[in-house]
Amino acid sequence: MPIAIRSFAKINLGLKIGPLRADGFHELRTIYQTLALHDIIRVDVQPGAGIEIHCNDPRVPLDQSNTCYKIAERVLSSVEARRKVIIQIDKRLPVQGGLGAASSNAIATMLGLERALGTELPDREKLRIAAEVGSDLPLFLVGGTVLGVGRGEQVHPLRALATMHLVVVTPSVGVSTPVAFARWDELVAREAELTGAGAAGTINEFGRGVFARLSESVYSQAASASEPASGVPAVGGDRAETPLLDLVRAGIENDFERVVFPEYPELLEVKGVLEREGARFASLSGSGSTLYGVFASGEKAQDVAVRMKAAGRAAVATTSLSRDAYWRQMFV
Repeated sequence: MPIAIRSFAKINLGLKIGPLRADGFHELRTIYQTLALHDIIRVDVQPGAGIEIHCNDPRVPLDQSNTCYKIAERVLSSVEARRKVIIQIDKRLPVQGGLGAASSNAIATMLGLERALGTELPDREKLRIAAEVGSDLPLFLVGGTVLGVGRGEQVHPLRALATMHLVVVTPSVGVSTPVAFARWDELVAREAELTGAGAAGTINEFGRGVFARLSESVYSQAASASEPASGVPAVGGDRAETPLLDLVRAGIENDFERVVFPEYPELLEVKGVLEREGARFASLSGSGSTLYGVFASGEKAQDVAVRMKAAGRAAVATTSLSRDAYWRQMFV
């Protein structure tokens, strides 16, 4: 029988874009938070060879460019197995939405394929494969509240924030992450030209503020004695335990908003609606197009989602997902 896995979404609680690195990626700081929203991935292993992908959303590629295909190929190679792998993606999360759906789908495929093959890759090998395929993948081997550094692929589990009640809005527009990064580089260049400062000194003081303090906390604290189901040690420290509102007061924000909102003003409008509805914090997730608002209660979030849907917006109420809940609810 196929192995069925919930492929959970993530949001970014702030995202700082740093200098362009020699490898062509940007240095990043972000806090990932997994959500209860999810796709369903089904993995089946049969005699033979090859990888087949099926999906109910025609926008999802079914060839070697699909992250699930890339992961399955690498897992089979790593365990030296020859099998025919069939992957069914029941798509409920938006495509190019900023919720990490493709990355989450890939990790769900990895975990499902391990179970279908009756094997388990070492944790380091899983993290290596995940980072090789994409920057957002490793966070889904951790779950819960996660600090992402490097190009986002270096992940450090943080102590859980209190459960958040959210309204997630997924406009129909799709935002290309590579294009958003290109627009950011253009903005950095323009501001550098206007101010006469080097690109590293423009836009934001990357490396300072809330993300730098989080990084310092992570690197200065010893790993906790307990480990999550992923095998990646949890990390302590004062900043890791700071409530969301303290992070907001410290200046947490998503830099992509500076280049995505001017190009897609309808997204700025959605953020404004969330704020007027009483969101304690509202933001673009990743490069978008998904936005979310954090509300005081589940009842309030549900009421707001109902009103926004009645106004023609694709809104849904959901909650954040702790690391423990993430792993407990993974397999259907």
